[in-house]
Amino acid sequence: MPRPLTVLQMLPALESGGVERGTLEVARHLVAHGHRSLVLSAGGRLVETLAREGSEHIAWPVGRKSLLALRFVRPLRRLLAERQVDVLHVRSRLPGWIAYLAWRGMAAATRPHLVTTVHGLYTPGAYSSVMMRGERVIAVSETVREYIRANYPWVDPDVIRVIPRGVDAAQFPHGYQPDAAWRERWQSAFPELAGKFVITLPGRLTRLKGHEDFVELVRRLHSRGLPVHGLIVGAIDPQRQGYARQLQHRVATLRLPVTFTGQRDDMKDIYAVSDAVLSLSTRPESFGRTVLEALRLGVPVLGWAHGGVGEILDAVYPDGAVAKGDIGALEKKLLALIRHPARVPASNAFPLDAMLARTLDLYQELVLPHE
Repeated sequence: MPRPLTVLQMLPALESGGVERGTLEVARHLVAHGHRSLVLSAGGRLVETLAREGSEHIAWPVGRKSLLALRFVRPLRRLLAERQVDVLHVRSRLPGWIAYLAWRGMAAATRPHLVTTVHGLYTPGAYSSVMMRGERVIAVSETVREYIRANYPWVDPDVIRVIPRGVDAAQFPHGYQPDAAWRERWQSAFPELAGKFVITLPGRLTRLKGHEDFVELVRRLHSRGLPVHGLIVGAIDPQRQGYARQLQHRVATLRLPVTFTGQRDDMKDIYAVSDAVLSLSTRPESFGRTVLEALRLGVPVLGWAHGGVGEILDAVYPDGAVAKGDIGALEKKLLALIRHPARVPASNAFPLDAMLARTLDLYQELVLPHE
């Protein structure tokens, strides 16, 4: 029986998002299998959940983009030694540099093993290169593996491990429907959706998420006299409030049936009452977890067939793939769904338990041969 491990995951904060949820999932899995789980971040609303599930949170502001962040290098070195950390798992670039500099300054025989996860298709360069310096580098999709090989040819291919993100079938069961109480609250908050074909675009309000294409799509369908309603679900980025106002002004000027819900914590329910979910990011996504979540429920997803989203659609719902930027083709596919509503067949592609098992196996692969 392998001995219990102590694993420290590092990321900027624990507010929301796919990286944060993945961190909590791995932490929960470690605790469930008798290991010690530590997470170091600036904190956030998910800390309470993390602690409740048995992990320890260490609150350091390691996500603040400033050279002052490097003051944590020496304290981290001491922390790693004091807590006898076996695996240091880094999930973001600035914490990555703090971790790498601390780790590099420790004796090779006694320091923890360094793992990095490349969650995004970062701008290539020296700053991003720290995410390729782990003893093992986890790529969350084949798209990410190819990105690493194309932009960082010095990385040993044997160091890269493709471990796709996963979705828990129990949390996102096929055919799921919200309960009556949720539906009543939803209908009260958004009565304009009643009797409409609801098209949902999840994601923070930034230009990269394709909101302009979404608004244009709704405009075209609305001009045909179809009973459609667009739903934009996501927070307004504090640094991009001007963009959000511009988008809202366009919707108001054109009198389009589009609702902005803001940040929501009930995405599963929103997916379930949507007739179609869209993924229109202008740049390739590294994975596309929201796409997989909706598909797992049986909700059709249409999206630009590039990056990780293209990989998911190809594996689960090929009918949803559309060539990037071809709004005409996207419109045709939606017209077909409006005329003949469909559900996506059940699929167990990209299961969460496989991601968790492979991540733990990777930790043990690094630690156990050295004992």
